[in-house]
Amino acid sequence: MNLMGSVYVWLDKGVKYDNEEILGIKIDEDFQKMTRQEVCNHIEDAFRLGHDNFWNLASTQKIRLGCQLARNMRNKK
Repeated sequence: MNLMGSVYVWLDKGVKYDNEEILGIKIDEDFQKMTRQEVCNHIEDAFRLGHDNFWNLASTQKIRLGCQLARNMRNKK
């Protein structure tokens, strides 16, 4: 699975995404300019997850963790 993840990251570098807006949500310019690893580092820093912990998760684990973090934030309000 890690090999396929590495291949995906390598292939993904060549893909151009519309980063200005995702699913109707405006994306701040600093996030638009970040690489995939920089975005992961930002999440690690913001949620104190430790260096390279988020980056090294499988894609589905990242999505699940993101969902849980969003739910936790929503429930705090």
